[in-house]
Amino acid sequence: MKKFFLTASAASIALAASIAHSSAQDVPTVLVDGSSTVFPISEAMAEEFQNEQAGAIRVTVGSSGTGGGFKKFCRGETDVTGASRPITNEEKELCAQNNVEFIEMPIAIDALANIIHPSNEFASCMTVEQLKMLWEPEAQGKITKWNQLDPSWPDATIGLFGAGTDSGTYDYFTFAITGKEHSSRGDYTATEDDNITIQGVSGDENAIGYLGLAYLTENADKVKAVGVKQENGECVLPSVETAVDASYQPLTRPIFWYISKGAADTKPHVDKFVEFAFTPETQQALVGEVGYVPLPAEAANKALDKFEKRTLGSAFDGGSKLGVTIDELVSAAGSN
Repeated sequence: MKKFFLTASAASIALAASIAHSSAQDVPTVLVDGSSTVFPISEAMAEEFQNEQAGAIRVTVGSSGTGGGFKKFCRGETDVTGASRPITNEEKELCAQNNVEFIEMPIAIDALANIIHPSNEFASCMTVEQLKMLWEPEAQGKITKWNQLDPSWPDATIGLFGAGTDSGTYDYFTFAITGKEHSSRGDYTATEDDNITIQGVSGDENAIGYLGLAYLTENADKVKAVGVKQENGECVLPSVETAVDASYQPLTRPIFWYISKGAADTKPHVDKFVEFAFTPETQQALVGEVGYVPLPAEAANKALDKFEKRTLGSAFDGGSKLGVTIDELVSAAGSN
């Protein structure tokens, strides 16, 4: 009898687990993936939205990088993908082949930050020319010491950390600094995980790396930002304020969500999640909280209107642009 009781109890537990698993499978789920830079925003949106829904809707958020995220999105595997640069012409073609129509939405404003070890006092401000000299393809194996960038700087080997080649951050940084996307030296520690860049720079007093503003904000006790000297001679640090007033150039940029029109049209939970993310209240409460610049209220409302009208396509011709405004993006009819 005792043995039967134990067996029956085990069976009951297994049945309950099976029912719970089945119930979890039945919960409407929004599938989000993409850029590691956009990940903190998507994650914050997902957590708050799920709290409001009290378990009625689930949101899963992955971090495959911008390029990896677009591959999944354009195969129809995800509903929303985060991107730290615009969709390329090749990615547009992949989406078209799989009948994936998309709505391009700026989710926030970001500033790419160059970071150094807290003890580094000499490289607190750098020119775009110095950054180009450091990162251009011709620098590989040749520009290895700090004093090659400035004779007054130490004769010390530079540790280099940055975004992997599948990252939208890599695309935009190379475009803004070297003048051409994917034009970069290859002898650096490349990663899709910005936390590895934080660890690398914080552990090497002669290192430098680049990443999105949110990771700098979150790790301000471990690394510090490098100011970029502007054309007027002013040295400007990356921050929410300098991204808003566009005084931090050329590394201020929009970052994106791409939403599947098919998913938004056929899955009410996807439509509901996107509308939640672009309300001015959500933007102000959550985007700033994770270290990015939220859309101004007027821009957020225009973005909602763009989504509700299902305005398709991209405002970009397959690549990044410098100096593009948020208002232009939320007003733009996706032209291609």
